[in-house]
Order: sequence, then C-alpha cells, then structure tokens
Amino acid sequence: MSRHCYYYNRLLRRTLHRSVILFSMMIVFITVSKDLCAQRISARSFYADDARIQYAGRIDFSDPKIPRFWQPGISIKIRVEGKICYLIVQDEMLWGSNHNYIELVVDGIALRMQTKSKRDTMNVGQYFMTGKKFHDVQLVKNTEANIGYMEFVAVICVSLLTPPPKPVRKIECIGNSITCGTGSDMSIVPCGKGKWQDQHNAYMSYGFIMSRTLNAQCHLSAVSGIGLMHSCCNVNIIMPQVYDKISMRNDTIQWNFKSYQPDVVTVCLGQNDGIQDSVTFCDNYISFLEKLRAYYPGSVFILLSSPMGNDNLRNYMKATITSIQKSMKKNGDKKVYTYIFNKQYNSGCDYHPSLDEHKLIAKELTTFVKKVMKW
Repeated sequence: MSRHCYYYNRLLRRTLHRSVILFSMMIVFITVSKDLCAQRISARSFYADDARIQYAGRIDFSDPKIPRFWQPGISIKIRVEGKICYLIVQDEMLWGSNHNYIELVVDGIALRMQTKSKRDTMNVGQYFMTGKKFHDVQLVKNTEANIGYMEFVAVICVSLLTPPPKPVRKIECIGNSITCGTGSDMSIVPCGKGKWQDQHNAYMSYGFIMSRTLNAQCHLSAVSGIGLMHSCCNVNIIMPQVYDKISMRNDTIQWNFKSYQPDVVTVCLGQNDGIQDSVTFCDNYISFLEKLRAYYPGSVFILLSSPMGNDNLRNYMKATITSIQKSMKKNGDKKVYTYIFNKQYNSGCDYHPSLDEHKLIAKELTTFVKKVMKW
C-alpha cells in the first residue's frame, strides 16, 4: 500500500470514529432533552400547605398557603424525585430595598444566596447531584427579623416525596446578634462594605452547627442588639418582653410553646447589657428563667457568658450567672448549668465571631452538652 493510501485510510478511520462519537453524543443529548422536556411537561406546583413540606421554627401559619417567617434559622425541607425543581419564595423587601439571604442546602451541599425581588422562582434542579434517585433540599433563612419577613409559596417538581422525620433531640438557642450569626460571613461581601445583612449567616451559627453535630432540631430565638434588661443600638425591646412572639423584633404574633419543647435551652445574653448592678441583673435574669421554666418544665437550661466579652465582662458574667445557678438550685431547679468561655471570639465584622470562630464555639458547647445530657 502506498504511503498516500495509508494516510488516507487512517484519516478515514479517524473521521468515522469521530462521527460515531458525535452521533452517540447526539443520541444522548436528544434522549436527555426529551427526558427533561417530558419532566417539564409533567412537573406541577405543590403549594406551601402540602403535608410533605417540613417546616421548623417560629412560623406564622395564619395563611397556610403562604406561611410567613421572620426569625433567623427558619428551615423548610423537601424531598423531590426527578430532575426538575423550582422553589417559589417571597420577600417583604423591607424599606423597598432589603433582601434576605438564605442558605440553600441541596443534596448535602450548602449554597449561600440572596433574594432578588419580591417574588423569586429559584431553579434548584441545576444543583442536583447526578445519579441520585431523589434529592433533598433545605432552605434556611440566614438573615434576622429586622431584615424583613419571607414567605414560602410552592415547589414545582415532578414528584414531591416525604422527607426523613425530624431529629428527636431538640435545642433552642436564645441570644443576640452572636446567636443570629451576624457579622460572621465575609465570603461574598467584606466587612465595612455593602449592607449590614451581607455578612449574616444563621445556618453557620454556633447553634446550628452544634445541632447538626448532635443530630438535633434547632430554634434560634435571637435578635441583634437585644439584652436581658438593657438593649443597645436603638433597639427598643428586651428579651423577656418579646420572647413569646413569632416575630420577636416586631413584638408581634403569639407563639405556641407547646409546639416545640426543647431538651436543651442555651441562653446567651449580657453582651448588650454590659456591666450592670449585679443584684438587679441577677434578679432580672432569675425572673426570665422562671418564665422560661413555666414554658419548658423539663428542659435543661445552660447559661452562657458572652463569646464576644472582654475580660471584664467575662469575669462579671461568671460571677452573676454562677450566683443565678446557685439561687435556682436553692429554689429547687436543678436543671440549670453555666458555661464560661475562656477566650474572646471577635474576628468577624464589628467584633462578632467569624465563621471559623462559630465552629470553635460550637465545638466547646457540643462537648459540654454531650456531658450534661449524656448524649
């Protein structure tokens, strides 16, 4: 065979091989496209009152078709079958400009994003892992009540399944901006830039991290700037006043405590109060704990010093909450504990704990809770 014929045959074989590959790819593309088209045609809307949608947190179900929520850490979970999934959510857009941040957890992968308008339709299916028969989706409100409420409208998919049951263990974290996860996340906008809510991340707050580690449900009952008896930053409420509300920052809508009875309640207040008269502070704290005990007869209370606190505040809080614990025990309540942080966590924005520091705080508390609860 001549050299010319040899190269011609070789070129012909390569051309035929590439043609087969391209043809195969076209067949796959056509098959996938037909499959997606078929799924889009069969996809339908499942509205917010569907029993297969799992909610967690203080939510206003006055209109079950459009549940409304303010608090950081409110969670909505779904499980879907198929490749198509859209979530429809609404944002109050407080002041006409505020947009809430959310954490979208898809097949175990967390994605931080922000709403864009009054009504968003989010394409969740684009984040699905391949090869899975069904997909788990969780939406968590990262920003707090004063950024505005959110509403869940519907999920669009081919088939809506029932997600796994909620964990049996339950935790509630009462606190201020630290507990909210304020100023912790600089992954999108650095400190000092953008708007105040740009660094909020409730999903990666110490309470949520601890709860995930302990396989527990979690409620964040927290408001930035709030105190036990004195709030900062023009916040005109205190925790004992608003604790029984669904929208704590607005002091509105009564919460039904029977719907969530936590095994453990952590209380992280005092940073915004600062150093007060110790007798007055202790009296106010005990009064609040007695109120909590009426709501939660069987819960264990853990009183925390402020993770942001300097040496002076740490020493003050150590003395006061230790005294409070002894007083509660003397009066017959033996389910009250204290935990004092040994260092100051303030590497985030406005001296708040950073994401890495929230992990460290969570690690400390997880170890302590395991010991106390024998989990």
